[in-house]
Amino acid sequence: MDGPQPPHRQPRGDEPLTARSPLGLRAVLSGVALVAGAVAAVLFGLSAAHARDAGPWVATAICATVALIAAIDLVVIARRART
Repeated sequence: MDGPQPPHRQPRGDEPLTARSPLGLRAVLSGVALVAGAVAAVLFGLSAAHARDAGPWVATAICATVALIAAIDLVVIARRART
């Protein structure tokens, strides 16, 4: 790792003009995950109310966790977009 290093290239200067932020796509994906997770949690929750085993409750918890993580990610994205 301590071998010869390649020379550092100077940036061309147009990177900020052509750079694209991944926050837009990340927001779309988090929005889709939030809606899908919330809908799936409600549907699994309704089926869990009539089930005798723990399977639907586990699925409900997993879907609710996905929706919660997506909501937190949307908050982080909004904060980063402002700065």
